[in-house]
Amino acid sequence: MSKPRVLFVSQEIFPYSPNSIMADFGRFLPQYVMEHGKEIRIFMPKFANVNERKNQLHEVIRLSGLNVVIDDADHPLIIKVASLSSVRMQIYFIDNEDYFVGKGDIRNEDGSFKEDNDERIMFFARGVLETIKNLSWRPDIIHCSGWFSMLLPFYVKRTEYKDHAYFSDSKVIITLCDDEFGETMAETMVKKLKADGGTAKDFKFYKEPTYLNLMKAAISYCDGVILASKNVNKELIEFAKECKKDIVPFTPYKNEYFENVNKYFDTIIPQDED
Repeated sequence: MSKPRVLFVSQEIFPYSPNSIMADFGRFLPQYVMEHGKEIRIFMPKFANVNERKNQLHEVIRLSGLNVVIDDADHPLIIKVASLSSVRMQIYFIDNEDYFVGKGDIRNEDGSFKEDNDERIMFFARGVLETIKNLSWRPDIIHCSGWFSMLLPFYVKRTEYKDHAYFSDSKVIITLCDDEFGETMAETMVKKLKADGGTAKDFKFYKEPTYLNLMKAAISYCDGVILASKNVNKELIEFAKECKKDIVPFTPYKNEYFENVNKYFDTIIPQDED
């Protein structure tokens, strides 16, 4: 009997990110799912504030070197990995010398929103999918947490990846957190996305790439929504209901929350029977 496969794509994972609800879930939800009979892979961005030496990151040469084209420019994909040896989990990091240098993560050292965040999330999403292809690993579920991962639903469902054998049957689940930002990403984002596929209908939310529009697009393309905070934007919850998406409610009790998420995974990818 083969194990169901879950790909976790998280914006924050403790201890590589400062401790937060999102980082805590990013660290412990995959462990819970793994310990309950599923095979997992975990990805996050290699933000500049991830301490490589302290966390013992090292480059995976065989997975690095591919060029990802963003806005007609080549950007080399660098894959690094770290291990949580106590629980036998590996974390893959998407890195690039253009997008993940300097200080900070989604913001500069002075607190300003990074001007190229639109290209960074495009590179991150495509970097994850290209690495999964190189790993020859077919996920049954792709679970996205944090707005930095929210282009994955678009790429998996609306671009050439939708017809790839590794992703054509994947269920895409997103977690809505309390991670809203007030800025608007570059207006040219929609032009850059068009180069990767999709139709005119797909780009209505990306024409004004605010937090709400980015998340509404992700909800549109995903198969289910998990609420990870009592402070999730109410407009997004109502939009998910309008789109008739499965919704896993938030509970403040971590073990109960993890159990509910894992049970939901079981409903969309039932265990194989002998």
